Amino acid sequence: MSDISARQLDEPGRYEIRVQGRLADRWATWFDGMTLTAGRDGSTVLEGPVVDQTALHGLLHKVRDIGLPLLSVTRLGDAEPTCPPRIPARPTQEPDMTTIVRTAAPARLPVDSTRKTARTAGAFYLITFAASIPALFLLGPVLNNPDYIVSAGADTGVLLGCFLDVITALAGIGSAVTLFSVLKRQHEGFALGFVTTRLMEGAVIMIGVVCLLSVVTLRQNPAGADHASLVAVGHSLVAVRDETFLLGPNLMAGLNALLLGTLMRRSGLVPRLIPTVGLVGGVLLLIDVTAIFFGGYDLGSVWHGIASAPIFVWELSLGVWMLVKGFKSAPIGNPDISLPVT
Repeated sequence: MSDISARQLDEPGRYEIRVQGRLADRWATWFDGMTLTAGRDGSTVLEGPVVDQTALHGLLHKVRDIGLPLLSVTRLGDAEPTCPPRIPARPTQEPDMTTIVRTAAPARLPVDSTRKTARTAGAFYLITFAASIPALFLLGPVLNNPDYIVSAGADTGVLLGCFLDVITALAGIGSAVTLFSVLKRQHEGFALGFVTTRLMEGAVIMIGVVCLLSVVTLRQNPAGADHASLVAVGHSLVAVRDETFLLGPNLMAGLNALLLGTLMRRSGLVPRLIPTVGLVGGVLLLIDVTAIFFGGYDLGSVWHGIASAPIFVWELSLGVWMLVKGFKSAPIGNPDISLPVT
């Protein structure tokens, strides 16, 4: 068996890494731009320049993370390929770097960028809670007072509530965009669907904000309109906002819970209980929204509160876990990878 010396590893060179299974061409970005070639035996060959020992270790750990068996590592120009390093599929502790190349000195693992992704996404999720809950109370006067548009008083609370709704919409979009780079490795279609539902949710929330800002504008500048006309316009704008609340933070929230819950459960990035709650909550919320849409009961009924509770728990627990714990160490699959049948 031939070993690569520590001196060779510290020098730039070209390497050939062979894995069992098929990888799509777009995985080249994940492997730092290396060339991917499909072998006739069902394997994939990754070839390209490697600057030093740490970079090689980083590539080998990426192979481990996607769960494909490593067949060989060859420094092009060497007499024969080296034996594949022993890298556990799901390590429970920091791997011993001396098992990767027998003559290599221990080296530091590459920084796990997914931890930063998890923390950022978790922060976005918690921002949506910090903004949306106070907004419900601040918007109470305009939503619950039929004559608000012709009444007197300050509009500061309503304006602040609208501002918090804008933050909620942007934070929701931010959470989806942040997670997309990780979730697309599991299933790009579902990941794109999750981003799309978040975008739609944010857009619908913004429509509701525009309606309430219009009420405030007409209240401050009635432009000679009579009392009855203003009240009718105010009722119409608030009614539109109520429908946006049904279709945005409820319907879209149920859909993105199903999509994200499926991706999180399949990837194992968070404890399985958390996405399970999201999947159950997504189904309940979709049933709830359908019942409200067809006049079964009102949006503020106790049945809606019961149906939306699991979604509240799902999003809060997911946000806290990602912010505090990050993602669990687990392989992230992809439908473009097909292992040969043995």
